[in-house]
Amino acid sequence: MYFNGYYHLFYQYNPKGAVWGNIVWAHSVSKDLINWEALEPAIFPSESFDINGTWSGSATILPGNKPVILYTGIDSKQNQLQNYAEPKDVSDPYLREWIKPADINPIINPDNSVNASAFRDPTTAWKVKGKWHILVGGKHDMLGIAHMYLSDDFKKWVKAPHPLHTVQNTGMLECPDFFTLPCESGAQTLEETGEKVKHVLKFSLDLTRFEYYTIGTYDHKEDKYIPDEDSVDGWDGLRFDYGNFYASKTFFDQSKNRRILLGWANESDSAKADKEKGWAGIQAIPREISMDKNGKQVTQWPVKELESLREKEVKISSKQLKKGEHLEVEGITAFQADVEVLFSFSSLEKAEKYESKWDKLPAQDVCHEKGSEKHGGVGPFGLITLASEAFEEFTPVFFRIFQHESKHKVLLCTDARSSSLGKELYKPPFAGWVNVEIEKEKKLSLKSLIDHSVVESFAAGGKTVILSRVYPTLAVLDDAYLHVFNNGSEPITVETLKAWSMKKPVMNVPVKN
Repeated sequence: MYFNGYYHLFYQYNPKGAVWGNIVWAHSVSKDLINWEALEPAIFPSESFDINGTWSGSATILPGNKPVILYTGIDSKQNQLQNYAEPKDVSDPYLREWIKPADINPIINPDNSVNASAFRDPTTAWKVKGKWHILVGGKHDMLGIAHMYLSDDFKKWVKAPHPLHTVQNTGMLECPDFFTLPCESGAQTLEETGEKVKHVLKFSLDLTRFEYYTIGTYDHKEDKYIPDEDSVDGWDGLRFDYGNFYASKTFFDQSKNRRILLGWANESDSAKADKEKGWAGIQAIPREISMDKNGKQVTQWPVKELESLREKEVKISSKQLKKGEHLEVEGITAFQADVEVLFSFSSLEKAEKYESKWDKLPAQDVCHEKGSEKHGGVGPFGLITLASEAFEEFTPVFFRIFQHESKHKVLLCTDARSSSLGKELYKPPFAGWVNVEIEKEKKLSLKSLIDHSVVESFAAGGKTVILSRVYPTLAVLDDAYLHVFNNGSEPITVETLKAWSMKKPVMNVPVKN
């Protein structure tokens, strides 16, 4: 949340080790979303209603500028229930201490109609017709449920007559998030209605470990969410990120009139390796999210403040790459860089034919089959990140374009299979389709943030995003290299490429005072 000049990030943290367990709410603050300082944990197990865990939740800023946290606690019977916490001293700019009023906690006990072992992650609240609303994720067998609860005073909550939304065959809906995005400049709250606003319902699926969202309409009268007809609900739906990204949360930054998305990327190495390095899990770079002009998906882009870390800049322009050619991007720290490139090509005639069997497969299976080294027609072309000098290790981020009936389909891939010589690593290819009409401009943009064990990429202005965790053993520090490449028979032109070395931010150092 943003409150009185500070961004506050609360996150699940084990102070006793680099594995899951002993979970508390760690607390960090920032003035710019990039440089962070660490405070003492804000919430930790201490009462009967959370003695076995303080799990995820959300913050809401109530009228009168009063922040409140709702979170899931685990009681002595291992039931999941919802609790309330407030700052001990709201005048403290850091909001260091949080209290749990005994007279109102727990605010929501699961009744007999609720699966008490799958009942967690309350959302930020919204108000409609004088009543506060929140969602709590749940399930019944394989039916995913966004339970809804109502309150007049934010302390006494009752279950709504029906869920806001249910989804068949998904399993547990973790970390739900419900918010609006303006189709034009305008409303940002769930109280707003009209054609200029689209509603977004997002959930994290425990069974797939991916996140999915739909775009639709919130019926205030019936308190129901209705996805648009062409917005696919469930495992085949849209994702914020097609890579290693989970348990995300948005908040509205009223200081700059924007909605910010924060997400978690866990490790892809072994628990043993995590214990050796002493930490596990990272936050992705905060992203500003907007509604795409087509009204059918969101777009995402790293927050503008990230540019404050840019140092040395290099540029390449009007450079053609023929089949099998690659070009090193020299003069920057390739292990910690920000790269923006615009590719163009003159013809789509050589595009490979899209295979109908792919309709039933996730995009990453297509990436697995085709890869970056198998020559194609238009593509594969893109970036080779975190490469060792002799290419024993490399992580390509690339496009492949396929002819599909009278149109074309664009695939974005990040393929970690050759990223490291290390053992005990999960090295999958990740991929997503990019919703662009490539026939018109015959251009594609790509932005990649490269940071040691992370490659975070944004295609076509943020229409498709992939974060991948990689662990090179050779391509580290000054022994990492960056290239642009083309392995398609259609020549590709690097119209413009800009790349910057990135300096280190303040990385969660303890607050001094």
